[in-house]
Amino acid sequence: MAIALNDLRKNLPEGGLFGGGNWQWSPEPLKLSAAEAKEMMAMGHPLAKFQQACDILYRRSATGNIDSWLAELLDEGKPDWLAALQRAPGMVDQFPRVIRPDLILAKGHFALSELDSVPGGMGITAWLSKTYAEAGYEVLGGANGMIDGFRKLMPEGGDILVSDEAMDYRAEMTWLAEQLGADWKVENAEEYEECGKEMYRFFELFDWESMPYARNLAEKSARGEASITPPFKAHLEDKLWLALFWSPALKKIWEQALRGNHLRRLREWIPFGWVMDPEPLPPHAALPRLNAHSWAEVGEFSQKDRQLVLKISGFHETAWGSRGVFIGHDLPAAEWQEKIGYALSQFGEQPWLMQEFHEGRRFMHPIYTEDGEVKMLEVRARLCPYFFTDKQGETTFGGCLATLVPADKKKIHGMSDGILVPCVVGEVF
Repeated sequence: MAIALNDLRKNLPEGGLFGGGNWQWSPEPLKLSAAEAKEMMAMGHPLAKFQQACDILYRRSATGNIDSWLAELLDEGKPDWLAALQRAPGMVDQFPRVIRPDLILAKGHFALSELDSVPGGMGITAWLSKTYAEAGYEVLGGANGMIDGFRKLMPEGGDILVSDEAMDYRAEMTWLAEQLGADWKVENAEEYEECGKEMYRFFELFDWESMPYARNLAEKSARGEASITPPFKAHLEDKLWLALFWSPALKKIWEQALRGNHLRRLREWIPFGWVMDPEPLPPHAALPRLNAHSWAEVGEFSQKDRQLVLKISGFHETAWGSRGVFIGHDLPAAEWQEKIGYALSQFGEQPWLMQEFHEGRRFMHPIYTEDGEVKMLEVRARLCPYFFTDKQGETTFGGCLATLVPADKKKIHGMSDGILVPCVVGEVF
C-alpha cells in the first residue's frame, strides 16, 4: 500500500496549508511499534496534570505559601498587568485545552523537548490524517480525530483568532474551520472585537501590544464575561517548567502535587534541565549531573561533553520555531561560550534554560523525489501528538504529526527538507 505523489498534491486545499505544501512527501506514514503508539497516545492525561501542577506551584509561590522566587522568576519579562491577572481568582480553573508535546523519537524512549499549549500544525495534521486514512492507512487518531478533537473546544462554534505574527498558520486554520462548519470562523486577531462568541486564541502572549483589545479581553475572561482558550496565563507557556521540574528545591513539592505514576512517567519523558541562573555557587557545590562548579566551566566543555541544548524560555518572538534553540555540540566552542554568556546576562529580564540533548534514533523511510520516484532516506523524527480537553475536563488524543528530517540535521522542525506524515502502528525495523 502506498499513496501516490499526484494524489497528495492534488488533494491539497485550494488555499494551501502551512508553506503551501512546501515540504517533502512520503508514500507512507511513520510506523510506530504498538508499545510506542500506546505510550504516546496515553500522554495527554499526565501532561494535563503536569500543567495543572505547574499552575498550583506558581500560585502558591505568588501567595507566599512556598518560596516567592518561583513566581518572581516566571514573571520576568512579562507586563505587570498580565502577571497580576493570571493570579486572579477567576483564572484558577482556566487551563490550555490543546496540549502538544514535541517528542524526539530517541533510542528506546521519547524525549519531551517542549510542551506547547498554542501549537501550530493542527490543520496540517488533520489534513494528513484524513488524506492517508482515505488511502487505506489506519492512522492513529483516525481520519477525523483532529477535527472532532478541535470541535470539543467550542461545540457550538466560535472564532479562531490568528495574529499577523502567526499568519503562516492562517491557511491551515482556515481549512480546519471549514471542516468544522459554518459556525467556526477564522478572524484577524489584531482587528477582532469580542462579540459574545467562544474564542480560540492562536497568538502568542508576547505579541499582546499589537492587539488593542487583548488586555480588555483578558480581563473579561478573568471575570467570567468571555470564554477564550488558551487562557491568558503566560507562565504556562514558558519552557522553563521543563527545568524547574528537576529543581532540587522543588523535589518534595512536585511529589506532593503529582500522583506517583504521573511523576514517574514525566521523569522518563522530560530530559534533565537547569535554569540559567548566574548566581555563583558555594565553594562546595556543583551543578547537578554536570559536575561543574560554574556555567563558565560548562562553556569550556569539550564538544563530546556538551551534549546540551540552550533555550530561551518564552514570552519572546524567538521562543518558537527553533529560533531560540542552540545545540552545544553543534556549535564552535567560542560561539557556545558566547550563547551561555548571553543567556546568563538575560537573567532578570528573560529566563533561559539548558537541557540534556537526546539524540533521535536513525532509521530509513521512503520519500518521493521531485520526479515522483521513491527513494529511501536515513532520517530522524519528531512526533507531535495533539490532545484536546473538553469542557468536562476529559483529555483525548486527536492525531499525531511526524516530522522527519535527514539524519545529519540536529534540529527537527518543519523545514523545507522535512517530511510531514501521520503515524500508524506497524512493524518497526
